[in-house]
Amino acid sequence: MNIKSLIDDHPMTGLQFSVVVVCFLMNMLDGMDVLIMSYTAPAIAKAWGTGPEALGAVFSTGLLGMTIGTLFISPFADRIGRKNMMLISAIIMGVCIYLTSYSTSVNHLLIFRFVSGLGIGSMLATTAALIAEYTPNKTKDFWVSAAIAGYPTGAVVSGLISAKVIPVDGWAQMFKYAGYASILAVAVILFFLYESIDYYLKAQPRNALMKVNEILAKMKHSSISALPALPPKQAAIPLDKLLDTEYKKDTIQLWAALFMAFATLYFLTSWIPKLASNAGLPLHLAIYAGTVFNVGAFFGIMSQGYLSTKFGLKKTLGYIFIFTTILMCSFSFFAGSGLLLLIFGLLGFGIQGGFVGLYALAARMYPTSFRATGVGWAMGAGRLGGIVGPALGGILIGAGLSMTANFLVFALPALLAGLITFRLGSKEVS
Repeated sequence: MNIKSLIDDHPMTGLQFSVVVVCFLMNMLDGMDVLIMSYTAPAIAKAWGTGPEALGAVFSTGLLGMTIGTLFISPFADRIGRKNMMLISAIIMGVCIYLTSYSTSVNHLLIFRFVSGLGIGSMLATTAALIAEYTPNKTKDFWVSAAIAGYPTGAVVSGLISAKVIPVDGWAQMFKYAGYASILAVAVILFFLYESIDYYLKAQPRNALMKVNEILAKMKHSSISALPALPPKQAAIPLDKLLDTEYKKDTIQLWAALFMAFATLYFLTSWIPKLASNAGLPLHLAIYAGTVFNVGAFFGIMSQGYLSTKFGLKKTLGYIFIFTTILMCSFSFFAGSGLLLLIFGLLGFGIQGGFVGLYALAARMYPTSFRATGVGWAMGAGRLGGIVGPALGGILIGAGLSMTANFLVFALPALLAGLITFRLGSKEVS
């Protein structure tokens, strides 16, 4: 029996939908835990008298943790399983984000944001790999994007809560709430998430045949009598597979596109409240600018997933990044106007729709045996851009560079991401 054909040729079952929903919820937590620093930054800066350069370092340190998490932790999902890796990630996130509420200095923030970033980075990469293995080939791009749409949804939820909680209870309370939610996620993973069938077939841990048949029964498919021959054992982090002859060019192109997309995205997500305030919005509306940005992101991700199934992933992503570039170059026409919130929403639609599509592209490009590694390292390469973006933004804003100039600077990597995506050569990606 070809299990891949079973998944590709049959409608989605309740079990498959439950996997998508759990991964969506985990990505909601990621969005909450990443953006909470952005939402609390103005209050922390006011309480501690901290300047934009120091906060830029905190943003970048969190992203450094995420980078290491995607590069060196998420690949172990190919060895220990997707579900186990998600459990580890949720525990790291919950404990460290809760402890962040007790920070009394920038040094504390640097440590806690770095460690929590390890869990956030490994969670995102693992969910993308798991969704790719549980969904039909024809609609895989849509479902990967739909699950990762949890990320901006979480950012929206945390933004709405932040606007109510921070003025009354202070910034530390937000980290406590996020920590509680992340710990609760551990129970959700334990009781409602199913391990990847592909993982059981390729890694063949103890009782793999029994577990595969249990999952097939829940999907209302016939059982199998034996596991396939065990593939040759590979290194825990099989980087040689990513850079061998077959994948080398496509891998480098994907890494470059993600680096550029992340640089623009994390500049925007880290500094949107500050940028909105500097562009003429009052402080209470500047907080909502981040929320509007992520509402736009949700619709951008879902639209990108749908359009990719119709017109192909590379073409859809290329045009989305170019649309984002045009918006950023025209920002000066809207600064100080009532349309500014709409522009932030459209920017979220474009840049987040594009970068999540690159996750789907990575999940499609690599085979099961090193998919988590491929997705993890692609995200890791992207997060290097994410480290550069907020830090450079802090320097530019601190130096007094105008909003128009900031947006022009970060329009360039968005344009390059689109051009690189157009030229990506992988035969696995339409």
